[in-house]
Amino acid sequence: MNIGLLDNTPASKLVRNIFFAFAEFERDMIVERTQEGKAIAKQQPNFKEGRPLKYTKKQLDHAIQLLTNNSYNQVAALTGISKSTLIREIKRRKI
Repeated sequence: MNIGLLDNTPASKLVRNIFFAFAEFERDMIVERTQEGKAIAKQQPNFKEGRPLKYTKKQLDHAIQLLTNNSYNQVAALTGISKSTLIREIKRRKI
């Protein structure tokens, strides 16, 4: 049997099914380990799910305060905070 070529013979079908079974098993094991790790992490008091924030509340407050006298593009140039982030934060705060 030539493993390099998987055609439609019974032996090739067997090898392919074994490979698929191992791949599915490995994927299931990864999912299980990930879920176990998340469950352990959630028990920590300072656990926060998701991506960490790029800007602090103080930085965003300052940028929003600058918007009273400046345009979005000017504030973005001054602070380095993008226009879309400023708009999203204002909508979140409902200003």
